[in-house]
Amino acid sequence: MGGMAVAFIILAAGKGTRMQSDLPKVLHKVAGAPLLIHAMKSGAALEPDKTVIVAGHGGDAVEAVARDWSDDVDVVMQTEQLGTGHAVLQARDALDGFDGDAIVLYGDTPFIQPETLDAMLAARADHDVVVLGFEAADAGRYGRLVMTGNSLERIVEFKDASPAERDITLCNSGVICASSDLLFDLLADVTDDNAGGEFYLTDIIGIARHRGLFATVVNCDEAETMGINSRAELADAEAAFQTRARRAAMDNGVTLQAPDTVYFSHDTYIGADTIVEPNVVFAPCVTVENAAHIRAFSHLEGCHVSRDSVVGPYARLRPGAELAEGVKIGNFVEIKNAVLDAGAKVNHLSYIGDAHVGARSNIGAGTITCNYDGVFKHRTTIGEDVFVGSNTMLVAPVMLGDESMTATGTIVTRDVPDGDMAVGRARQENKTGFARRMFQKLKSKKTNAAKGA
Repeated sequence: MGGMAVAFIILAAGKGTRMQSDLPKVLHKVAGAPLLIHAMKSGAALEPDKTVIVAGHGGDAVEAVARDWSDDVDVVMQTEQLGTGHAVLQARDALDGFDGDAIVLYGDTPFIQPETLDAMLAARADHDVVVLGFEAADAGRYGRLVMTGNSLERIVEFKDASPAERDITLCNSGVICASSDLLFDLLADVTDDNAGGEFYLTDIIGIARHRGLFATVVNCDEAETMGINSRAELADAEAAFQTRARRAAMDNGVTLQAPDTVYFSHDTYIGADTIVEPNVVFAPCVTVENAAHIRAFSHLEGCHVSRDSVVGPYARLRPGAELAEGVKIGNFVEIKNAVLDAGAKVNHLSYIGDAHVGARSNIGAGTITCNYDGVFKHRTTIGEDVFVGSNTMLVAPVMLGDESMTATGTIVTRDVPDGDMAVGRARQENKTGFARRMFQKLKSKKTNAAKGA
């Protein structure tokens, strides 16, 4: 970027009527993140000096999502949707005094890559305005880029294009880069004298050329320019993201046994030599270190899995689950807001929440940390080398000391000192012949009832 300051203007004011939704279009999700966040991440990779979000429909919700992801944004409102040029003008006051380049992005176009934006900034060294274009497999109703050699003469919207212009396959993505001052100066001359009666951002190219300024095009893959306007296109975008994420994971040394059944989030990280079995879902905020094994039908969210750990099958790791090296989480086990130290095991049918499990401790099948009293959450602390017998209820707050033990079926309500065994269950009593007599009585009642019917 040559040290030039850069700002991003992200247009996010549209209602998205074709979505058939009360939710603003840019807040619909791909890979666990709103479309807007994908656009913001693309820009953030270039470490911009300013980011301005132009919101409109559902503006309060859009602003809340944008600020939740980054405090370093300005949000401005477009109260009337009068076209893309009008939308960009709403960012003028937020960029007052800014000396640098501005790039216009779109909140419903999530896949523009940082490398592409870098190329646009590089092209600005020799041109006043740079437009991002692509060769369309089916140009359809895209705006056309009219070129003379390397020079962009104008952008023509499909509805205003002549038959010859409609034959052009080089199309406009809508992404434009210029110095901030020039961008707003050109927009001041844009009118709504066109078939759509709107103020088009694209008209600044013709205005710039009329002034003797130079414009050019940087090309990208058409897949980067995918815009989302309907539920079907949202599904297409999800599929495109997953295909790319799966390929990237495998290229980085991750084994996906059935790639098409594994789902990643926008921020999933998986280390090399990890094996992921079929039908695994990685929700947001998951990190898996090298050489882990994620077994089939597991669901991970907001968690960290250290190397050599095994998770699943049919396991659920919820936010705050932290697994140290060599931890084993087995079938139908749920972990939430809990730290498990190295070598700990929770292998079967257990819930461990709001807890700390020490190194090498073994949690028996059917164990539950009873952490919630209906109002407050309470914490369970399990020391090192502890053996928790099957079907133990740990009524928090409670602590099990190092090398302690609980007997099967115990309800633990008091702390267990180091090395002790807790037994908390009713004494068994055998009633001689009672079961036989009871069943005979019940069968007799059933027979008599059938005769009465």
